[in-house]
Amino acid sequence: MNMNMASTDLMLKSRINRAFTGKKLLQARFWQATRKKIPTRPSHLRVPKMAVMKPIIEAKYEPVLEEVCAFSPATVANLGPGFDFLGCAVEGQGDVVEARLRPDLPGKVIIEDITGEGGRLSRVAEENCCGIGAIETLKLLGVSDMGVSLRLQKGLNLGSGLGSSSASSAAAAWAVNALYGCPLTKAELVPAGLIAEAAVSGWHADNIAPAIMGGFVLIRSYEPKLQLQPLEFGATLHPGVERPNLWFVLVTPKFEAPTREMRAALPQEVPLKSMVNNSLQGGSLVAGILHGDAEMLGQALNSDCVIEPARGPLIPGFIQAKEAALKAGAFGCTISGAGPTVVAIVKDQTCGVQVADAVIKAFTDHGNLEIMRATVSTLSTDGAFTCEGTSCSNSFDTIFVV
Repeated sequence: MNMNMASTDLMLKSRINRAFTGKKLLQARFWQATRKKIPTRPSHLRVPKMAVMKPIIEAKYEPVLEEVCAFSPATVANLGPGFDFLGCAVEGQGDVVEARLRPDLPGKVIIEDITGEGGRLSRVAEENCCGIGAIETLKLLGVSDMGVSLRLQKGLNLGSGLGSSSASSAAAAWAVNALYGCPLTKAELVPAGLIAEAAVSGWHADNIAPAIMGGFVLIRSYEPKLQLQPLEFGATLHPGVERPNLWFVLVTPKFEAPTREMRAALPQEVPLKSMVNNSLQGGSLVAGILHGDAEMLGQALNSDCVIEPARGPLIPGFIQAKEAALKAGAFGCTISGAGPTVVAIVKDQTCGVQVADAVIKAFTDHGNLEIMRATVSTLSTDGAFTCEGTSCSNSFDTIFVV
């Protein structure tokens, strides 16, 4: 064997041995720490340049895990009049990313495998949201002497309106961060996912922010700084009052609505009256969230007069599906993200099942569309998290109707 190659192999083995001394203890401490709720106070971050991502961390960090799995949930962006500035995470569906350190690929990210998307996604890291999220996280960490390999398990359908690309990039970003003991907060990871989002659907954080941070996230500004404001459902309620559950109905018909195409259908100018309406309804969204008022939230979500009128007619059966949801008892109903998924706010699980059945029938009868999935679920406050095996899900309190 070439002496130089032998020496290099010994050096690599030595580095790995040092990095993973006491691995079991590190894993136990890491697992305990990362399952705690991370404070979600506002984080004022510079909007990153597409070509340059400067490290947030100046200190040198060593890896604490050799491999890790991370889950990121589905998200509902826009919520009607909250176009591009408000989104939330929901329980149940999501993507899983397995990340493994590769000392033989310093500074590089590779995608070893992708399942659940029918072979439609690129395995080239630089062309995939999962890979871009990992690449940008390594840049934020200032890591150039280690590489990462990824395995992506898609739990969200492409072009569903549930933040499919964000779930992939968020899970990848959190997994890479976890390999190094999570030195970056969730808010600090959002710019890495935002760059990944920009590659497929544009520069908007209303999916990626809640996919990483969980709960509701308000995007206060994009320029000159990205400013994120987490909103707790029922935050203004008296400390002694139990926080209410918030129930969502999500019905996804078999009809792909790519974000770029659906954004192209939007008007470039809107009447002053429409601007005023969406402004006051956007404020009502925030008020409903903070007061824990599902009915106020649903009514505001139902009142978009700019985005929904442009996109709704492009989804066969949507108009009838919305009418059916409201007749079945929903507080409000609109398009989730760019669609075609329909989201409705309901008072409880029982009402949720009734609304889901009504929406399914409307899409089938009037849109002639099959239903891919229908669920009744709650708000996900965790966002992205590390997991093992069957724990890579956040399906607590989720009813799968279809």
